[in-house]
Amino acid sequence: MADDPLPGPGTPPRWRRRKEARPQEIVAAALDVFTERGFAATRLEEIAARAGISKGTLYLYFPNKEELFKAVVRSAIVPNLEMAEHLLHDFPGSSMEILARLLEGIGGRIMASKVGGIPKLMIAEAGNFPDLARFYLDEVINRGFRVVGAVIERGVARGEFRPVNVAHTVRLVIAPMLMIAVWRSSFEPVEGRPLDVRGLLAEHLDHLRRALQPDGPPRGDEA
Repeated sequence: MADDPLPGPGTPPRWRRRKEARPQEIVAAALDVFTERGFAATRLEEIAARAGISKGTLYLYFPNKEELFKAVVRSAIVPNLEMAEHLLHDFPGSSMEILARLLEGIGGRIMASKVGGIPKLMIAEAGNFPDLARFYLDEVINRGFRVVGAVIERGVARGEFRPVNVAHTVRLVIAPMLMIAVWRSSFEPVEGRPLDVRGLLAEHLDHLRRALQPDGPPRGDEA
């Protein structure tokens, strides 16, 4: 068998590349196990085995299960929130176009993927792990709410949306995304057919366009 080629100038040795990649491998394994078993039932031994390392090696990178879960959230979800924040500031189109892109990103790339198991996990276990719930509220939920709220405020200020209660509207905008996550992880296997995420999102956006249009029907307290 031919010898491995010599690394080029500036290329780190294979053992060093492996060591540098190991935290990402652990986080990827943790995402799999957490979404399959939930937070409480997951053992670090399982994550280590899934990552192909010893439990002692895992502890070199993450001191406990809570910190590993936080790393999963920061790796799998937070970058998407950062992209959403950049979109809000840089996108030149209409506020409805921004909202559509945000929801398609949340529904299509997050809730309809393996990462969508994390919100369902938090819904199920927040009461038993209040510190993790507070972390998730601060790092994910409130940050996402601020982005969606800023889009709605932008639309109202530009005359693209009618005036609404922003705090309530944000929750109504996000609610179907949680339904997608819960349904796909809990009921889709029982029903035996995949949820039409794309169709659901299209219908949701159509309802939002009608509800937010400036000449839409008056609110109940304005009729």
